[in-house]
Amino acid sequence: MIYLLLKAALSGLIIALVSEIARRSPGVGALVASLPLISVLGMIWLWRDTQDVARMADHAQATFWFVLPSLPMFLVIPALLHRGMGFWPALAIGCATTVVLYLTMVAILRQFGIEL
Repeated sequence: MIYLLLKAALSGLIIALVSEIARRSPGVGALVASLPLISVLGMIWLWRDTQDVARMADHAQATFWFVLPSLPMFLVIPALLHRGMGFWPALAIGCATTVVLYLTMVAILRQFGIEL
């Protein structure tokens, strides 16, 4: 239980740190947020828990494929905000777009024999 709390606290600390940095400097906050800190932490936690090479390789590869369809969200949201849409609807549309793109990516990769 303590291990789970440590993982949650460290992950939450990174998110809080990014939001504080972004409040002071949006560009620097974006830079820190774009670093794969959560992915790296996730891999560290997974390795510590399993030490399973195949599982780690599958996880890293799946992370790559899931990052790609998440990127358009960071163009959709600002485009909607600049057009006068409120934050919450823009965020919802950006997230919905990402879900659709995730499902599309999974379907396309399945046709090439890649299961995520």
